[in-house]
Amino acid sequence: MPKSTKSIIEVKNLTKVYPGGTKAVDSVSFQVREGEFFGFLGPNGAGKSTTMNMLVNLVKKTSGSVKIDGFEVTEHADEVYKRVGFAMQEVGLDEVATAREMMELHGRLYHLQPAEIKEQISKLLKLVELEKVADKFTSTYSGGMRRRFDLALSLIHKPKILFLDEPTQGLDPHARQLIWGHIRELNRQGMTIFLTTHFMEEAEQLCERIAIMDKGKIVTIGTPDELKKKHQSKNLEEVFLKTTGSNLANEEVNENASDPYIRARR
Repeated sequence: MPKSTKSIIEVKNLTKVYPGGTKAVDSVSFQVREGEFFGFLGPNGAGKSTTMNMLVNLVKKTSGSVKIDGFEVTEHADEVYKRVGFAMQEVGLDEVATAREMMELHGRLYHLQPAEIKEQISKLLKLVELEKVADKFTSTYSGGMRRRFDLALSLIHKPKILFLDEPTQGLDPHARQLIWGHIRELNRQGMTIFLTTHFMEEAEQLCERIAIMDKGKIVTIGTPDELKKKHQSKNLEEVFLKTTGSNLANEEVNENASDPYIRARR
């Protein structure tokens, strides 16, 4: 079945300037098609997290335009929130609540009907293979289980677009493969996926198109094969190094450390 050519994310001249004059995002423009698996890569401090946070209206843009499913994010925030799910890099769960309790609460916050909440909980717990621990406190979960539960929680309201920020960071290979399987299945069912990751293999395995960002600008965009051909590279890691001048071995895992917005909240 061919995928839609309709753009579900439209970004035009998006810019973020922090107090003091730091330009974190510099007139960025791109589109993501409905049902597409889109990767967003870049070294620490490139502006990836700031860009993604502006797409879901968690950080206010300085200028430019972001439309989600036709709705401008700052003018129609409620409509945007109904359409997006967002799984953060840092998983924050209520340690004294069970998975089922948290999912029920989130369902009510999205004004779902009780029967729909029950149906979604059953479906999502099965998807992420957490049915047997649904009534245990989330504080007892391993890192991999917490990531899988955070994924389920972000899907409770049936979003059209799922934003994933480093979803497999810190996970062992088995847990990473489980997450890959879950999000591949969501994409097969028609969900648009917007992924940031530091794992080049992850991006190459999962993403139909990839944008690479550096110093607040998108420096290249295309399918993995197009990027390798364009930049005369054997693999995506080589493309990354050529387009950003980065040394992956020296990259810190957590880009948020260089994000002034995140630092200000700590």
